[in-house]
Amino acid sequence: MNFNYQERLLASELVRKALIGYIPVREALLNFPPDTKDKSVQAAFHALVHLEADEDLRKRDLAYKEVQDEYLEMISQILESGEDLPDNIIKNYEKYYKEPNIPHAKNASGNIKSFLRYLNIE
Repeated sequence: MNFNYQERLLASELVRKALIGYIPVREALLNFPPDTKDKSVQAAFHALVHLEADEDLRKRDLAYKEVQDEYLEMISQILESGEDLPDNIIKNYEKYYKEPNIPHAKNASGNIKSFLRYLNIE
């Protein structure tokens, strides 16, 4: 799999910071490597989306919270080591998302891509 180690390192750091509450999950998502094609980084992005979406469930079910925390920590450690996430993790997210909603680069090209995504014609 083709990847950029710096993207994986940044994604790992963002996952870990969001997990410990150092930064809000939304901030972590907005700061993910823009326009990444790395399937492992994309899967980590989706895992963080689920962390944010599960906020209420995590408060009610401490066992669920613990399992999700361990899962995200594992993802962070794998990315930090520069390895690919296991195929089953990547495929699990790919079946729900055709393309990740990872932010685009903050330039003219990225703005056009974001606008097209907004119009749902990307």
